[in-house]
Amino acid sequence: MQLPTILALAASSASLAAAVDVDTTGLRLIKTSPEDLGIWVTEEEKLVMAFEHKHFVDITDITDPAVLAILSTPDSEEVSLAARAVTYPTSATKQSTANPLINQVSNTQPQSWLTTLTNFHNRYYRGVNGTAASTWLFNTVSQVAAANPAITVSRFTHSFNQPSIIVKIPGTTSDLVIVGAHYDSTGGSATARAPGADDNGSGVVCILEALRVLANARYAPKNTLEFHFYGGEEGGLLGSAGVFSNYKSTGKNVLAFVNQDMTGYSPGGRITVYTDYVDSSLTAYARVVATAYTGTTSSSSCGYACSDHGSARSNGFPAAYIADEPIGTSSPYIHTSNDALSTIQWPAILRHSKFTVAFLIEASFV
Repeated sequence: MQLPTILALAASSASLAAAVDVDTTGLRLIKTSPEDLGIWVTEEEKLVMAFEHKHFVDITDITDPAVLAILSTPDSEEVSLAARAVTYPTSATKQSTANPLINQVSNTQPQSWLTTLTNFHNRYYRGVNGTAASTWLFNTVSQVAAANPAITVSRFTHSFNQPSIIVKIPGTTSDLVIVGAHYDSTGGSATARAPGADDNGSGVVCILEALRVLANARYAPKNTLEFHFYGGEEGGLLGSAGVFSNYKSTGKNVLAFVNQDMTGYSPGGRITVYTDYVDSSLTAYARVVATAYTGTTSSSSCGYACSDHGSARSNGFPAAYIADEPIGTSSPYIHTSNDALSTIQWPAILRHSKFTVAFLIEASFV
C-alpha cells in the first residue's frame, strides 16, 4: 500500500496548494491508480489527461490517512465499511408511492435546462464560464426547490471558484440518501469549447428533474434526501472530495450515495450499473430499483477514480455509480466540442430521471 510515502507526498504539497488555487501553472499531486504514489502535474497537464480519458484523483489537499489508504487499495481488495453497514431491501416495495410521482417526470424542463448548460462556452471549474454556470445552476435549483418551503439550498464552497450545490429535503431522521452529479465540463484546455451535454449536463438535469417532481409533490421522506451538484470533478473529483470529507469529519450518516455521470447517450437503451470501486451491497440494491422501474440493466466497469462515487467511497460511505451505457459503447464525444445537445438521446434522460425518483422514494424508507 506504501501509505507512508503517500502521506509524505500529500504533506509536502501543502506549501503549493494556496498558490495553485490562483495560478493555473502551479503543481498538483494526483494518483492514477491505487499503486501510484503520486505524480506532480500542472493544471494544464490535468486538462490534457482528462481530454485523453485518463482517470485521476487530485490528492493535494487530502491529509486523512484513512482516505489515502482507501485510495491506495485495489478494487480487488474489499474496502471495509462495517462501521456504516446498511442492510438494503432485496426488492422494490414502494411502487404505490413512487409510480404516481414517476408519472410526473418529463423531458420538458430537462431540455430547457440542458440547452442553457450547453450554451456556456465551457464549464471549466477554474474559469469565468464555470463560475457563471454555477450561479445559473444555483438560481435554477433554488427556483425549483421553492415549490416546497421545507427544502433548503446551499453552496458548498471550495478553494476554486466553482462551489458545489447541496439541496436537502428534510426527513424524520437525519440519515442521508444522496443522489449526485457533477456540472463542470472540460475540452482539453481552459479555453476550449466544452458544451458537456452528456458529460455531465445530462446527469445534472436528471437529478434536477427528480427534485422538481418531489418538490412539487411536497414529498415528505423518512430519511433525509439530498441532491448534490459538484464542481471540479474533471479536475480530479475535487468538489465531491471536499463535500464527503466534510461529511466524514462532521459525523454524518450516509445510507446511500448514487452518482450519475453521463445519462444521455444510450444506444443499448438500458441503464448501466457499474460494478468496480463501489459498495457491492448498495450497487445490488440500485440494480434492484433500476430493474423494477426501468427494466433490464447492463453492467460495466470504468476503472480507478472515474467519477464522484470514488470520493464517497474513499471517505467510508456506501457509493454506487449508474450511467447510460457500458464503457465500450458510451458517448464518443465526451471531453470535446462535439459533446453537444444534438447528440443527446432523450429517452435515456427520461429513463434516468424516472430511476432517480424511484430510487429516492424507495431508499427514503431504508
